[in-house]
Amino acid sequence: MDKAPAEVYAKLLDEGTYRCSISTMYRILRANKEVKERRNQLRHPEYKKPELIATAPNQVWSWDITKLKGPAKWTYYYLYVIIDIYSRYVVGWMVASRETGKLAKAFIKETCTRQGIAEDELVIHSDRGTSMNSKVVALLLSDLGVTKSLSRPHVSNDNPFSEAQFKTLKYRPTFPGRFGSIQDARGCSHRLLEWYNKEHYHSGIAMMTPATVHYGRAKDCNAERQVTLSAAYDQHPERFVNGQPKTIALPEEVWINKPNTGVPVTI
Repeated sequence: MDKAPAEVYAKLLDEGTYRCSISTMYRILRANKEVKERRNQLRHPEYKKPELIATAPNQVWSWDITKLKGPAKWTYYYLYVIIDIYSRYVVGWMVASRETGKLAKAFIKETCTRQGIAEDELVIHSDRGTSMNSKVVALLLSDLGVTKSLSRPHVSNDNPFSEAQFKTLKYRPTFPGRFGSIQDARGCSHRLLEWYNKEHYHSGIAMMTPATVHYGRAKDCNAERQVTLSAAYDQHPERFVNGQPKTIALPEEVWINKPNTGVPVTI
């Protein structure tokens, strides 16, 4: 009973007995449903792909934590950032000396209060880091009436907005290789995020700044741009071979994993 078919075959031959071939033994075992993995196998749960849509600011936020190199090797500070996926506006940020669920809880609560988030109107999306998946954060979101959304394990494009925002910051010429102190990290982060919110023209939001879109100035901004374009066309229509130019339209909806078919998930 404890031998594989090939071993049974060999042992019987040594005893002067031939019953059948090894392949026949396997055929008999399969017929009786006895061919299977006998070791305990690790079974991974199936994680559902997050599908989130935002049609206005403060409907879906994405948050993440990135490491900032400290003054010496193996020393780090932690930059917590929450970004609104519709406007790309950084609604909250914090630099801390460590990454914990308790700090994340206080950070999220303060940001929700500052943005005036009402119950059952916001989804917060993140990856599955220890702070993001902590019990204290889950309880806070439940108390605030905020829906929690998590990326699938090892799927980086489930959290694209935070990843892209960190990349934009770290590719800035003024982003240092190391920070001299936590005060230095906070000061530099403040300058970078102020630039990102108020000066950075974002290709994903019709080349406007995140602050313009987040605080409802996008329509006026586009109207003013159209006046300038129309005036240029009236003066030199020959320069515009495709007719009167139009401003870039602001996207009506922003998705995390837009479904290919089926009814859209509305938040």
